Parts: sequence; C-alpha cells; structure tokens
Amino acid sequence: MTVRLIDSISTTAALDEVFSDAALLEAMVRFEIALARAEAEHHVVPPDAGRTITTTLSTNDLDPSTMSAGARTSGTFVIPLVEALVEQVRRVDASAATFVHWGATSQDVADTAIVLCLVQARRVLDTDHKRVTAALERLSHEHASTVMLARTLLQPASPTTFGLKAAGWFGSLWRSYFQLRAAFDVACVLQFGGASGTLAALRSDGPMVAATLAKELALPLPEAPWHSHRDRLAALVCACGVYVGSLGKVARDISLLMQHEIGEAAERGGGSSSMPHKRNPSGCAIVLAAANRLPGLVSSFLSAMLQEHERAVGGWQAEAAIISDAVKTTGSALAALIDVIEGLTVNTQRMLVNLRQTKGIVYAERAMTLLAPKLGKQRAAEIVADALRRSADSGKPFQDAIAENSEVTEVVGAELTTLGDPHSYLGAAEYFRTRLLMTGDARVTASTDD
Repeated sequence: MTVRLIDSISTTAALDEVFSDAALLEAMVRFEIALARAEAEHHVVPPDAGRTITTTLSTNDLDPSTMSAGARTSGTFVIPLVEALVEQVRRVDASAATFVHWGATSQDVADTAIVLCLVQARRVLDTDHKRVTAALERLSHEHASTVMLARTLLQPASPTTFGLKAAGWFGSLWRSYFQLRAAFDVACVLQFGGASGTLAALRSDGPMVAATLAKELALPLPEAPWHSHRDRLAALVCACGVYVGSLGKVARDISLLMQHEIGEAAERGGGSSSMPHKRNPSGCAIVLAAANRLPGLVSSFLSAMLQEHERAVGGWQAEAAIISDAVKTTGSALAALIDVIEGLTVNTQRMLVNLRQTKGIVYAERAMTLLAPKLGKQRAAEIVADALRRSADSGKPFQDAIAENSEVTEVVGAELTTLGDPHSYLGAAEYFRTRLLMTGDARVTASTDD
C-alpha cells in the first residue's frame, strides 16, 4: 500500500500495512469467528449457529468509511462493525445472527484486534533489529583498532576506538530491544471480559470459552480481563520510547561525526534542493525526528492510563492511535538507521588528522598519571598546566613542550617517547568492546529460546 505523504518519515510501508484498515478489520473479524467457534465448542451457542457464523463472516463487504462514520456516534468502530457482521449472518440464517458477538463487548474486540496487529508488527521489528545490530557488529569488528578522539561535552578528550564506539551503540540497542521484546510478550494477550469484565453472560462457561478463544487466536490467556488496567500496553509504549532513544543516540553521534569540520563518518545521505554541494544526514534526520516525536506519544499513553472503574470513558478510546503511531514511529527510526549503518563511510585518515590537530593536549591526563606517582599530584598538575600554556603559545606539540622540563625527563624520560601515541593510551577499550558484543550474543540466545 502507499503511505500518505504526511506520514512519509513516520512509518514504513510494512508497518503501515500492519495497522491498515484492512488489517484491523481482518483482526476484528478473526476475533468474532474464533469467538463463535469457541462458544459452539462449549455449547454456549448452538453448534449450528456457530458453524454458520464461522463460515459466513468475512471482510468482503465491510466499508472502513462506514465504520469510521459510525464511530463518531458510538465512540468506537466496533459497534458499526458488529452491526455489519450481524447483517452478513442474518442474510444466511436469521436465528444464527442472534449469536454473533455473543457475550463479548466492544472493547474485547478492539483490544484483541490491536494485540493481533502488534503480533504482526513485532515480526517486522524483530527482523529489522537483527539487521541493524548485525551491521553494527560488523562495523565494530572492522574498526576494532581504529583510533579516534573521544569527545566529552563536545570537546576533544583522550583517544578511544571507533570499534568501541560502534560496540557501545550495539550494546545500547540490544539492551533496549531486549526490554521491548519482553514488553511485547507481556502486552500481546487476549482481552475477553464481556460487559463488565466478569463474562457473566456466559455463566459458568466463561473461563472455558476464554481459554479456547485464546487458543484459537494463538494468544496467551491472562489471569483476568484487563479493560481498565493498561499497564501492559503502557510498558510496551514506554519500551518503544527507550528503544527509539537508543536509536536516536546513534543517529546523533553519526550526524555530528558527519559535520564538515569533523568529517570522520558519513551516511549515504541526501542532497539539498538548493545547494548542490551538500550531503545531508537524511537518514539520521528521520531517526532523530522519531526520537523527538515518541516521548510525546509515551506521555499521551501514560496520561490515558487513569481509567475509571471497570470501563473507561475517553481513556482506552484514545489508545489505539497512540499505540499504532508509537510502533510505526519505532519502525521508521529502525529502518532509517539500518540504511545509515549499512551505508556508513568511515574516514579513518580524518580521525587521525583530528587527533593530531589537538597538538597532543588530549594526552595531558596521561602525563598526569606518569608524573603524579613520582612528583606528587600538585607538582604534576603545575608541570602539566605550564606545558599546556607553552604548547598553546608556541604551537608546538604538548609532548614536546612538557619534554623541555628537565624535571620531567629525569623521572619519566623513556616513557615520553610514546606520550603522543594514541594506541598506547586506549586502556581497556578492546576489552569493553568485546564484552559489549558478547553481551549481545548472550541476549539474542536468551530472547530466541522461546
């Protein structure tokens, strides 16, 4: 299907299809068919009526615009849907039409339909998440020993490796998606409680029908209906927010590395409508747009959680659009980041140039660690500060400026030769890089054992 222009960067074609009118109608009809089959099995409705319902109901003559118009007066699109389904069956068997939607309520249909859509959406996200993390893992291994400036508060800091940076992105995405998968597991359960959450219309057969209905729909059966308890879905929307925040962190870093004056990495990007020379971080822009949008959706869902008694007025009615937008926004950000990472160009030479342009001042910390144990912290700080001033005034490298101090050469002379070598001051960078990737391996194993 075609994504609306206004939603171009807020969803993907695959996820737009998952939450399309056709998909939602199909999910609701699937619920009603499964309900009739479950109730016929337990003789809650006449078996003949159940068979007629299950063989008659379809989405063929359902008009989304009619459902939409009906929702404006009934407060939900389920009521006009049920009316249309009853009419479908009435044309075949008027007596069987009585048992369409038997014992259920509108919210049962709406909530379970959204859950069924979420099951499909999860498959899309799972595939794309595996793809982006695989690309990050390859990137990390490829640049395990590629040195670059670390930056703290946007200023040059001591060296790190691009491999560690990519592994950090990898780890954050694995951790946040691990939680998102868990939230899907908890949220994707059957909703079936009838008018007030007791299934009273089904008398003593309610729990058995619910269990069979859940089996028919391949959904877990929760301990009880959850009409006004929205914590499961809230956790899912919040987990989307955290995951997109992690995606946004990667996009923010890459867009900064892509600035002309930095030039250390670049996505494929897009052009400008007016400036032919530009290569814009367009993929990062889509990810960051999602990261800016999703917190508002999280807030809206949390606000809607305050639902009255057994069924809410205005609370759950607000949720479907929020959930759909949150998941589609998540998928849009994820798809955009895949393109960014898979097409990323890393300028290792520019990374070295940017390191050298600091004139070695980023090794001041290392100088302190060499001098302080032998001269004391205060004296070491004085020597380093003096060398930094002289380096700034003369333009000479910091390591040359500090080597002019005879006190320094006397106590750490031999080690001064490697003071400006970034590879000699990487600490546990490689250890942390491999640990991050190993954690991802462990988590993917745990998340696929089910």
